[in-house]
Amino acid sequence: MEIFKWLNNQLLKMEWLSDLIGNLVENVFNLDMSTRLGGSIHFFIYDVIKIFILLAVLIFTISYIQSFFPPERTRAIIGKYKGFWANLFGALLGTITPFCSCSSIPLFIGFTSAGLPIGVTFSFLVSSPLVDLASVLLLASIFNWKIAIAYVLAGLVLAVVSGTLISKMKLEGYVQPFVYGNESFEYAPEVMSTRERLNIARAQVRDIVGRVWIYILIGVGIGAAIHNWVPQNIISAVLGQDKWYSVLIATIVGIPMYADIFGTLPIAEALVYKGVGIGTVLAFMMGVTALSLPSLIMLSQVVKPRLLTVFFSLVTVGIIIIGYTFNAIGHFLI
Repeated sequence: MEIFKWLNNQLLKMEWLSDLIGNLVENVFNLDMSTRLGGSIHFFIYDVIKIFILLAVLIFTISYIQSFFPPERTRAIIGKYKGFWANLFGALLGTITPFCSCSSIPLFIGFTSAGLPIGVTFSFLVSSPLVDLASVLLLASIFNWKIAIAYVLAGLVLAVVSGTLISKMKLEGYVQPFVYGNESFEYAPEVMSTRERLNIARAQVRDIVGRVWIYILIGVGIGAAIHNWVPQNIISAVLGQDKWYSVLIATIVGIPMYADIFGTLPIAEALVYKGVGIGTVLAFMMGVTALSLPSLIMLSQVVKPRLLTVFFSLVTVGIIIIGYTFNAIGHFLI
């Protein structure tokens, strides 16, 4: 158990890096770590480096594994299942695809045009930006494994329930006709060399990091400001655990924003440090990643208003329920 704790602290939490940056701030910048400026600089440098290291390693590993499962093969596998199991596999597929909500739309179109039920594709659409293996390890590195695992389970439940309800409502007619008109083709097994798979993994790292780096910097910057400059009484007055409306505010504030989950994690870390309930923080993260305004605009181009409204309503209500539930049981997780 001690070995696992040591590995967790050194490999995920990177305590060695925190100590290294602390020495840099105090001995090179000549700043006291207990001051706002010193604490902010340490928070920013440490979190940026830690997130980029973990992100690059995890995306590389996941992308290498994904090279064995191209979209055509994935569609063929999911197509073998029906009902609940199909939705569950669609949601699980989302957990191994490191895409933001906007990047998931093309795959949503591909799955729908291939004949998969729209409920399954919506399960994928919810889980893909919300829950992935990289975010799990990053959550564990910032908080703990209990919160990381609970977040994943909540995200999967939300994805499966949303997809299942959409399937039950028989809303296939509210997908734009051109989506069904896309050409589909049979999967032909492709043999790639190890070097080709490694090249794909490296390309994925460059692509994803290239798209999210600015959100990470912005998120860490906001997190550093909240952590060291915003008084706790101000945060508590709006988002304190004793405020019944805190989850509603966090969800509403999160929806118009657009950021990857990696950019929201530093903000979540700072909010929890200031005493905000874990459910309120997770509701904010889910609102930002699953229901960002740009992704809703893109989705409105491929589905009709009624289906978009049903999707938005189901996910919003689900996020709010998850937020209040986690606030109620949060003391068991922290």
